[in-house]
Amino acid sequence: MKSSKLPKTSVTTERHFITVQGMPVEVVRKNIKNLHLAVYPPDGRVRVSVPVRLTDEDVRLAVVSRLGWIRKRQAMFQSQERQSAREFVSGESHFVQGRRYRLDVIEENRPAAVRLRNNTTLELRVRPGTDRHKREEIINHWYRTLLKNQIDQLLPRWEKKLGVTVSEWGVRKMKTRWGTCNIEVRRIWVNLELAKKPPQCLEYIVVHEMVHLLERRHNDRFLALMDKYLPNWRHMRDELNREPLAHEHWVY
Repeated sequence: MKSSKLPKTSVTTERHFITVQGMPVEVVRKNIKNLHLAVYPPDGRVRVSVPVRLTDEDVRLAVVSRLGWIRKRQAMFQSQERQSAREFVSGESHFVQGRRYRLDVIEENRPAAVRLRNNTTLELRVRPGTDRHKREEIINHWYRTLLKNQIDQLLPRWEKKLGVTVSEWGVRKMKTRWGTCNIEVRRIWVNLELAKKPPQCLEYIVVHEMVHLLERRHNDRFLALMDKYLPNWRHMRDELNREPLAHEHWVY
């Protein structure tokens, strides 16, 4: 398995907010060639990455031209089911690969362990007195291992299909994206939350990021490549968008 301990990088040069028709819009100027507009969960925050040469008025015009799409995305996020904050106690519901399980916490003087006991129960064994933060840490470590095993099986198959090579990849918690791809170094990051989603959702994200190694932008060629190699990708994307959002504080 390729290394997952990767450095964090950032090319942001300037960040501020403007208001467009009463809607706050975050503007991030970077050393890039084209404007990129995105709407993020859980409440539809709007963020625009722009080349340093573009003015705020250019950004404003771009946002206005896509206002209908922005409002549609915001409405979708507002209507999504949201999980309440998890306390990691017996009886809670937790998702694993798209299925809901009941958590059973067992306290005993043995090393911590997590397993799927059966088709309905996620078992967490911890030492007596283990607090909520540590319980979450233990489960997240288990999720990370589970996700890495899934990715380990997906990558070789899709590298062969697409004719590309991923030099490095990793798993980390991300607030606004399911995955990212650094094209220059051929590095992919995958969101830890995908361990909770159906396997086909993970496959969609992995393929999406790998296709960026063939086409950087979300243009017609990118869509054509997705259609060619993963014809049902739109269904997978829609399924991911319907999945419950994790409870997060969502601080940006």
